[in-house]
Amino acid sequence: MQHEAEVREASRGGDYGRVIELVRKDRRMTQTQLGQALGLSQPAVSRLEKRGTGTYQTDVLAAAAAHLDIRPDLVGLSSGRPKPQARDDDDMHRRALLGGAVAAATAPVLAAIPTPADASSGQAAALRLSTTAYRRLDGSTPSQDLEEVVQAHLRLIQNTARTAGEEHRMRLAAVGSEAASLAGWLAWDMGNNGSARARYGAAVNAARSAGDPLLTAYQVGSLAQFEAHAGNGVEALNLAGRARRALRDRSPAVADAWLSSIEALGHAAAGDQRSADKALVRSRAAAETLPEQEAPPPWPWVFSFTVEKVAAHRVTCGAWLGLPDWVLSDDVEALAAGHAKQKALLLLDIAAGHLAAGRVEGAFAVAARALEAGLQYRSGRIVERARAVRRSLALSSPPRVVRDFDERLHGVYL
Repeated sequence: MQHEAEVREASRGGDYGRVIELVRKDRRMTQTQLGQALGLSQPAVSRLEKRGTGTYQTDVLAAAAAHLDIRPDLVGLSSGRPKPQARDDDDMHRRALLGGAVAAATAPVLAAIPTPADASSGQAAALRLSTTAYRRLDGSTPSQDLEEVVQAHLRLIQNTARTAGEEHRMRLAAVGSEAASLAGWLAWDMGNNGSARARYGAAVNAARSAGDPLLTAYQVGSLAQFEAHAGNGVEALNLAGRARRALRDRSPAVADAWLSSIEALGHAAAGDQRSADKALVRSRAAAETLPEQEAPPPWPWVFSFTVEKVAAHRVTCGAWLGLPDWVLSDDVEALAAGHAKQKALLLLDIAAGHLAAGRVEGAFAVAARALEAGLQYRSGRIVERARAVRRSLALSSPPRVVRDFDERLHGVYL
């Protein structure tokens, strides 16, 4: 961090507004963008940053720290976590523990939200901030543990929208769309494809109700990505086409890069190597035009889309198409820039590449590492992908590494 020493000095002096200002600048975020994420006006953020050693609202400090990925103790908040005291059937306490973990979650800075700074936008921004915090926790928390609290959060958004004035419902519909999409992602990770498809569909419908073409395109594209991974290549391509049509004349470069990579996945799922390759070339060309350190990425994209992500999609396409040349390289594991669950899925694609090249022992050595992550995070998606890799090998006398893999996989029920 560029201003690390200044941040420590300001924190020691109790100037927490200065800490927020310095970190915000390091994140290349404007006061307006931070205010939109926190439900504050730009002048309110300016006053917060210039408060010096005065009195601060702890909820504002906690929200700013969570959004900017600042250690709580640097803004005068306790960094300790509550000790688990909940019974298994104590829903309210379980939600409180997850809520407490939100402030300590660590992840790349998420996109600031383009919402007007009035009373209603404060409510919508607070709900959206919770959604993005739960998304951060996805990388370090089993989806089964997050699913219940995210469903409760989604119901809260829906109930809030029902009682809101007509002029605010579209904004809350956009917030609900993002929460429904997260619920779809969690269901997908748990291996519940039926629920995932329904929740992604709900996210699309809510985005349309919000009247935002960009959000609609993002959610339709997310559903297309899910369908490609489910093996429905034609459906994925149809949905990607609908996403492009929804954009109309609002097509930022990140949308083109991202949708081109999804189209590549759709072509690969359909067995069309040539079209997949063309789509990957288009995706990489578009990704290369994006700022090198885009922080935050343009909403509704919550993480930056990079050429490394295009390369990771090429690995996935190669695994599906049985093309080891697309999958195997000395530094291929470095493409797994995300959390452990994402890395496990990439490892299983690498394992498929090894199998396509006839390297059975290497394939299952890699697959075993991925399976351990799947079991650790109770990810049905990872475990089912591991089963698919195993099914692709038919040997009457498999080597020891495959037998060990079978033994670990046998009897796994998540």
